[in-house]
Amino acid sequence: MRIGILGLGRIGAFHAETLSGLDAVESLVVSDPVADAAKAAAERFGAEVADSPEALLASGVDGVVVAAATDAHPALIRAGVAAGVPVFCEKPVARTMAEGVAVLQAVEGGDVPVQIGFNRRFDAGFAAARAAVQAGELGKLHTVRSTTLDPAPPPAAYVAASGGIFRDCSVHDFDIIRWVTGREVSEVYAVGGNRGADYIRQAGDADTTGALLTLDDGTIAVVSNSRHNGRGHDVRMELHGFADSLAVGLDDKLPLRSAEPGVTFPSGTPHVFFMDRFAAAYRAELAAFTEVVAGTRPSPCTVADALEAGWIAEACTLSLREHRPVTPAEVRGA
Repeated sequence: MRIGILGLGRIGAFHAETLSGLDAVESLVVSDPVADAAKAAAERFGAEVADSPEALLASGVDGVVVAAATDAHPALIRAGVAAGVPVFCEKPVARTMAEGVAVLQAVEGGDVPVQIGFNRRFDAGFAAARAAVQAGELGKLHTVRSTTLDPAPPPAAYVAASGGIFRDCSVHDFDIIRWVTGREVSEVYAVGGNRGADYIRQAGDADTTGALLTLDDGTIAVVSNSRHNGRGHDVRMELHGFADSLAVGLDDKLPLRSAEPGVTFPSGTPHVFFMDRFAAAYRAELAAFTEVVAGTRPSPCTVADALEAGWIAEACTLSLREHRPVTPAEVRGA
């Protein structure tokens, strides 16, 4: 099949490399406002260059991957759907929830699928955890812990435009908690602090946060996030039930060291980058998109799914600002 890529920045170029290695993908068409970026990708992957999104969508692509800046996501999703081309779009759907809801209203009920990029759904460990929960292996859950700790913060310009740590980083935890447990979040309470880069504080954001989520069946989920984790990129989940417990991310590359005498685990080189930690998941995610394009599976992460995680992020943002519990229903105006 012929796949288009809109946006050839860091993640777009990474996706181009991944797609070029998939058996189902015969050719690529790329487009980027920066002509040199598109040219470099074309030379590296043997891709065709389109001089605009409109030209790319009119070039006969079977599917399109949107990896452009967040502000462009709504218009590009709509353009793809209007052209009858299945769309994969990196999260978030839009910069604001109002824009995201407008996108949902524009695409729901149609027959052109849209897949939003939450790559943890395609990680082998998280998939195994979901299967264990669905099979009842853990018994009734009582506690979930989800962690995302970055080794260093993104640049100041990125932070200023990110919408805040809950919308940019924690949203991955919120989505995977929903996906693994099969439950919705009924209430949140969030805290945050700033002990690192001054520009994060100056942007009105926190560099380290904690969120206590109450799920709709009474399970408690604890989410920990930080922009500063000197030992590496730490993404984990623990699930504790009345019958058993298990962990995702508990491998030799876990960026922790034990204080117990004689314990050498973990002994590997710690993960230092999200593309390292989730390389296989990204490949599986885009392979799934080729199946969506082929019509052999429905979208594994819809616009509606992405917005649910977004509402939890909105609730946490308000909770941190006002120092009180908040429900997702409150922020969505329900």
